[in-house]
Amino acid sequence: MGDAGEGLVDAEDRLQERLAERQQQAERKGESRTPEEAERERKLSTLRMARVELARQEAATQNPVRREQIRQAMADLDRRLAEP
Repeated sequence: MGDAGEGLVDAEDRLQERLAERQQQAERKGESRTPEEAERERKLSTLRMARVELARQEAATQNPVRREQIRQAMADLDRRLAEP
């Protein structure tokens, strides 16, 4: 379980780095987003990364009960990603 936790921490670090890079690129281009738009993009990115991690876990899991839990969590993420 420790490895999965480390993977999530690494993924979160990578996400934060990418968000910072995107913000810097936008500032260089003269683009500016409202704080609400930036927050929405951050939330969507976090949800996408969580879904990728769940898909990886589903592929690695042998336990049918755990697989169903993961599928339900992925369905919830899909629903949240589809919200306006």
